[in-house]
Amino acid sequence: MPASVLVGTQWGDEGKGKITDLISGDFDVVCRYGGGANAGHSVVANGHNLALHQIPSGIVHEDVLSIIGNGCIVDPVVVLEELEHLKGEGLSCKGLRISGNAHIVMPWHKVLDGAHEQKLGKNNIGTTKRGIGPCYMDKMNRTGIRMQDMLDDDTFREKVEASLAYQNPILEKVYELPTYDVDAVCEEFLGYAEQLRPYIIESGKLLNEELAEGKKVLFEGAQATMLDIDHGTYPFVTSSNCTAGGAVTGSGVGPTNIDRVLGIAKAYLTRVGSGPFPTELNLDEGVGKFLLETGHEYGVTTGRERRCGWYDAVVIKYAAQVNGLTDLAITKLDVLTGLDTIKVCTAYECDGVEYTTVPEHRSVFDHAKPKYVEVPGWKEDITGCRSFDELPKAAQDYIELIEKLSGVKVSFVAVGPDREQTINRFWK
Repeated sequence: MPASVLVGTQWGDEGKGKITDLISGDFDVVCRYGGGANAGHSVVANGHNLALHQIPSGIVHEDVLSIIGNGCIVDPVVVLEELEHLKGEGLSCKGLRISGNAHIVMPWHKVLDGAHEQKLGKNNIGTTKRGIGPCYMDKMNRTGIRMQDMLDDDTFREKVEASLAYQNPILEKVYELPTYDVDAVCEEFLGYAEQLRPYIIESGKLLNEELAEGKKVLFEGAQATMLDIDHGTYPFVTSSNCTAGGAVTGSGVGPTNIDRVLGIAKAYLTRVGSGPFPTELNLDEGVGKFLLETGHEYGVTTGRERRCGWYDAVVIKYAAQVNGLTDLAITKLDVLTGLDTIKVCTAYECDGVEYTTVPEHRSVFDHAKPKYVEVPGWKEDITGCRSFDELPKAAQDYIELIEKLSGVKVSFVAVGPDREQTINRFWK
């Protein structure tokens, strides 16, 4: 197993941090390959209850290298805050590395993110306002500032001057907002540079050296398939390639090194932000309210209520194709305990046409109506189950239905938030 990819298969918040923490001890390196501080990965293990946004979830394992790859964008303030928190939890963070090619989220990116959302009004994307889109815009416009630029005072000042010559007029004339001073920005960020200098490396070179030595690498995805800039529900997506293909461009490692892709999916479905959601339920009553409250469905990054709905097998089938999934991990199965019956979406209907995969055209997906099968629920507490056979028959049948509909084996079943509350069926 030279390299594996771990990827979200829905609209994020599937429990990627939990599964990364669970399996990263079997790897020598964990590399985040995309996204920024808009990701929120929760890790509950060894007495720690962590909410990580920038630092890979493998950081809990002291002997694992945890790399923020070149495909990521980095908020130095968030990284330093997380380092301080992690060290306060007794973790050394000696394994942290940051790609010198990763782009930096600057203060004006966050301001522009919020201002643009406000301008969009009812058509807003529902971003986290962490500056993600504007930072990636600068990257693609070839005007971005990278981590390596902070290592040289003159280079950094030159980059900041060039960026603000473009951004300040937009802030002032388009949004009527305050502008930024080059000297003040340089003083602030060059201070961060001194603290982060020991962690900044040539990440692609290191990753390929590790693989050449026979080391095992896990690529940790942020966000999820349906939020991918190319393959998600555009424009209600993030600004990066968070599908498995992003692991290649976001790390500098060739695709032939990857032989396993593990998709993470909740036993039901949630979404934060705007955009289509065929199986969505009303959060004020019934099953929607039950999932929200029982699953504690509030964003790690934003604290916002997550929209909740039934499991959508069409989305997972699509994710299996786009990512080339070899395995699935189903999380939060315990949240469904107590329901008399459970619905699973197996197809969509729109204007008399049935779809068994996600329609590419937004005009279709926006109006898609779910077609459900209904299966028995279970009442037994499953949080103490440690093998598949210990699960109630109805819970086993539910997992096997998910396998049948996706065409992908379910290797992990999570029955609680802690690392130990996960059943390993097939992962070796």
